[in-house]
This record gives sequence, structure tokens and C-alpha cells, in this order.
Amino acid sequence: MKMPKALLTACVLLLLPLAMGLAAGTENAGEALLRRVGERYAAAHTLSAKFRQEVPLQNVGIVRKASGKVYFGRPLKMRWDYNGPEAQLFLADGRHFYFRPAGSSQVIRRDVDEKGLGGKIPLLLLFGKGEITALFRVDAADPRKGGEETVLRLSPRGDGAPEVRRIDLVVGTGDALIREVHLFDRLGGENHLYLSDVMVDPTLPADLFRFRKPAGVSVVDG
Repeated sequence: MKMPKALLTACVLLLLPLAMGLAAGTENAGEALLRRVGERYAAAHTLSAKFRQEVPLQNVGIVRKASGKVYFGRPLKMRWDYNGPEAQLFLADGRHFYFRPAGSSQVIRRDVDEKGLGGKIPLLLLFGKGEITALFRVDAADPRKGGEETVLRLSPRGDGAPEVRRIDLVVGTGDALIREVHLFDRLGGENHLYLSDVMVDPTLPADLFRFRKPAGVSVVDG
């Protein structure tokens, strides 16, 4: 059983570090905003937000929905707490990813390192070692809500993100905070992530990212 790539790809964009490679004098408005977003998140040590996720299931006609709260910490740490009665786990403790689907008796464990992530999806951006401007270009920057937000349409450069067809990133034009991530993959799949109450550098409990094995489940590498 594999971890859901859609969730991994969406959550990666919450802590984007961006390269400073574009000269300020040659940037258009969209590129400049994307660079500002990256600078803000690259400087963050922790982050928390409420999330709502919608994943349309192809050929089924239903939308899988989830909500809760997400936390990030450097280096290599994240935690997704889901609302609802069914236990679900998604956590990175600095060394491993842990994923337990709702109702499963197994926790899937995977190493967190560059080799393990593999580069198929730009997961390394989450941990401060990737360059979004090297992987994606800004094709369009469309203001909405009277200019309060901007929709940045991103497409991959070269083969750095082969599974991604397009990402629509909704950011605050003034505060440069990510509010929505809309991922469209090359197989027709979609993943929509909505963020609210975003806090940069909140004080988080020291053991928030510690993995605790749930009773009655097994941990398997996958």
C-alpha cells in the first residue's frame, strides 16, 4: 500500500523555498509574487493552518473530502490531524513518513530523504532543498476578490515534476500566504486544498511530531 501522492504533492507547497534566480528588473507581476511567497515560507520554522481537502474520484462521480488541522516544522516534520470519528494518521517526524488510512490495521512507514522521495513530485520543496522556479513557470497571474488574492497558474519546466500537469496556487496578494492549492495531474486526477487561519512561526509542542504507535496496529515499510 502506498501513500497518497496527491496529499503529498499538495502539502509540499505549504513550505516552499524559492530560488532568487530571477532578476528583479525582468520579473513580471506573477513571478515577483511567487518569489515573495517563497521567501516568506522559506524563512518559516513552523507553520499551522486549518485545511479542507477535496479529491474528485475519477469515473465514480463522488468527491472524497477531509478537513482538520495541519502543522509543519523544520527540518522534515509535518502532521495532519483529521476531523471525524475514523482514525487517520499522516505524520513526518524528521526521519520517516507515517501514514495510516482510516480503518486500516497497518501504518505505512517510509524514509524521509532525497533518495526516498525520488523527485517524481517536488516533495523536496517542503524541506527547503528544492527550487520552485527551477521546476515551475508562472503562466498566468489573475487577481480575484478585488485584488485581495491572486491565482498563480504554474506549469512544470522540463521533467522535474513529470506527474504534474498544472498547479493553481491562490495566494494573498498583500501577505503572500498560500490560501488554496489546486493540483491537476497528467492522468486527469485533481486535488484541491483550502487553507485558513494560517499562522507562520507559531510555538508548537515539542512532542507534536513524535510518532506513537497506535494500539493494535502493525508498522510496515512501503
